[in-house]
Amino acid sequence: MSPEQRLHITNASVLDVERGNVTPGQSILIESGLISAVGAYSDVERQAGGAPVLDAGGKVVMPGLIDGHVHVTAATADLGAMSEWSPNYVAAHSSRLLADMLRRGFTTVRDVAGADYGLAQAVEEGLFLGPRLIFGGKALSQSGGHGDMRTPGAVTHDDHPCCPAIAVICDGDVSVRKAAREQLRTGAHHIKIMLSGGVASPTDRVDSTQFSEAEITAIVEEAEAVNRYVCGHAYTARAVNRGLRMGVRCIEHGNLIDDESIRLFVENDAYLVPTLVTYERLKQDGAEAGLPVVSQEKVDLVLYAGLEALNKANKGGVKIVFGTDLLGDMQIHQNQEFAIRGRVQSAQEVLRSATLTAAELMGLEGKVGTLSAGAYADLLILNSNPLEDIAVLADPESTIDTVIKNGEPVSAD
Repeated sequence: MSPEQRLHITNASVLDVERGNVTPGQSILIESGLISAVGAYSDVERQAGGAPVLDAGGKVVMPGLIDGHVHVTAATADLGAMSEWSPNYVAAHSSRLLADMLRRGFTTVRDVAGADYGLAQAVEEGLFLGPRLIFGGKALSQSGGHGDMRTPGAVTHDDHPCCPAIAVICDGDVSVRKAAREQLRTGAHHIKIMLSGGVASPTDRVDSTQFSEAEITAIVEEAEAVNRYVCGHAYTARAVNRGLRMGVRCIEHGNLIDDESIRLFVENDAYLVPTLVTYERLKQDGAEAGLPVVSQEKVDLVLYAGLEALNKANKGGVKIVFGTDLLGDMQIHQNQEFAIRGRVQSAQEVLRSATLTAAELMGLEGKVGTLSAGAYADLLILNSNPLEDIAVLADPESTIDTVIKNGEPVSAD
């Protein structure tokens, strides 16, 4: 939005996630892509002057959604095969995936293995239509770890930054420090490490722990040195607790956490990013989407424990962030995460995870996930009130009337 562009949204029922209420008859003034005023029409109208008017028709207006765990380069669930694709071909797929996420109401996303500064720059400059992209570059994996997509008979792995593999393989203090520094050199907002085995990788056990404590500490030191943080892929309590003790600030998945995990999350002011929809879709669509057979067999180990873990963490006061982790064609189910979480969380709790808490994790408090003066003008005009039924957000086509990013309405096409 150029400096002279302004927009005055009137007759809005503004949803306040923090207070958990909706206030009708509100106006929102947008200037230069930022929210400059929110309040009663009589108060905002004096500042609006001759700004173009968008009548919300009394509909609910809320902050744009944030997905804290995506893979915008993952056009297939077969991540090993994708590592041999042309990077230009992967970027073309990423353009499509990013645009679809934005149209589903996600105006900010955090990519945790795959996206780089080039994709973020393409979105920032308007070359690609998409959400604001918070990237970490490639994840860090030990040999034979969750980011090592080699089959048992493969030997070589190309760590060239232009190759679309989701991870760099590194072993030992010197190697992990260099790998972390290389990602941070490119402007990464965080470093992702593999603390346990996973579903998509071909040779590791889900219940394994990965990286030594010395290696984890080295990576945390490198991130903290430049005021960034480490997020860790982990399922079991053993892997989660180990990472939290070593200074990992954010745990991805955490399906098998225990009471000690809850204590460590709270004690260390750490975040949990559950990703429940991905297991349901992997169970139903994984084979068709390209998930190798060896990975399909791992899904049941984590599928049924995820909701119980979310419930335990929510009751224990853990900071919870919305995430989905969908791969390939399964990304169309991104919004189904809202309905799943609504089984154990209140609507307000789920909304907080997809706005305020996610923004806090990303260091964007007051900039995204809120309708307040000074924030980016990222917002949704809704046909239904998600505070009354969070599941309405699971159906974005019928629920979302308009997506606005940086003060500009996004085309539905």
